[in-house]
Amino acid sequence: MKFATSTALAMLLAAPAFSATDAAGAPDKASVLETYADIALAGYEDSLSTAKALQEAVEALIAEPSEETLAAAREAWLVSRNPYQQTEVFRFGNPIVDDWEGKVNAWPLDEGLIDYVSEEYEGPTDENEYAALNIIATPQATIAGQEVDASEITPELIADTLNEADGIETNVARGYHAIEFLLWGQDLNGTEPGAGERPYTDYATGDDCTGGNCDRRADYLKAATTLLVSDLEEMVAAWGADGEARGAVLEDENAGITAMLTGMGSLSYGEQAGERMRLGLMLNDPEEEHDCFSDNTHNSHFYDGKGIQNVYLGSYTRVDGSTVEGASLSELVAATDLALDDEMKTKLDTTMTALGAIKEAAEGGFAYDQMLAIGDEKGEELIMGGVNGLIDQTRTVERIVGALDLSGVAFEGSDSLDNPDAVFQ
Repeated sequence: MKFATSTALAMLLAAPAFSATDAAGAPDKASVLETYADIALAGYEDSLSTAKALQEAVEALIAEPSEETLAAAREAWLVSRNPYQQTEVFRFGNPIVDDWEGKVNAWPLDEGLIDYVSEEYEGPTDENEYAALNIIATPQATIAGQEVDASEITPELIADTLNEADGIETNVARGYHAIEFLLWGQDLNGTEPGAGERPYTDYATGDDCTGGNCDRRADYLKAATTLLVSDLEEMVAAWGADGEARGAVLEDENAGITAMLTGMGSLSYGEQAGERMRLGLMLNDPEEEHDCFSDNTHNSHFYDGKGIQNVYLGSYTRVDGSTVEGASLSELVAATDLALDDEMKTKLDTTMTALGAIKEAAEGGFAYDQMLAIGDEKGEELIMGGVNGLIDQTRTVERIVGALDLSGVAFEGSDSLDNPDAVFQ
């Protein structure tokens, strides 16, 4: 995989320059919301196009399993994550997105539901009796008291029967992370460097097959990738010219601006700073990594942060290098309180610098797993730099809510930030 150089990373961190406006020159809210919807559409279109490229790479892997085709499929998965992570800021404030998101990015998952796992894997638990079901090796199963015919692994079987089986959230059978597990396998390195090491022979035929059931594993990977593409097509349509998500945002201007700020604040605070970063550090647990099988968590964190910055500045750089931009929330805030807008942009830059430092360290050989290790002061410093930046920018988002005289804005919380003692209970 090719990673960004320091120069390229600096370009990613650089915020586009916008001229401040006075109250008379403030953009109208409808224009700001149009930009917001356009950025959402572009982000999901990029997610879809890169998922289709992933689908092609998966088909090539299945057709001709080799070190090269497995590496190409992994690379395609990694590329597909960058635009998708920038769309996560559209959750929380937009129920249409939040209700859909679990189809594509639910996490963490009990991977033993899907395929073989190591002997050290915990297996069935009181919370999840299907945590080691291994549907790839189990053509007939009983789930929630019902006999399930899994002799053919299809998108419908995964979506309608396996995903969240028996109402258990960690029974994640679809989406990016299920595909990630099928491409990398478990990461058994703990807080040492290294990702999962699934061999390409897990997709081989005949006597070359490792792990057993290679044909069914290929069927599962193909079906899960098909589902990902169709799910992203759904969200592209939702943000299109006549889409439901776009219509909901534009219907009520104040509610639309509230959705923007709710997404920014909730992703910054409870979701990313809390559940995705602080919690893993408190537990010193690499299983709490967002992209744990591939060791791609540093990029997930970076592009989540970038998505928040995109929404505030009204600018998104597409995978082809073109830019979608327009009237911005930044300009709207500047027209009310120029100093507050400057504060928000400065804090976004500070957060992106901190997340960029995590990214550069990981790409330089200091894996995110290692940063989570007990007593690793450098790792804790890097992660907490990101956590503190995200928390700090959320405080300014709260001030923006007040400056724009909005009501009904509530941000997602996290025990790791709000009630740390509860994490260990």
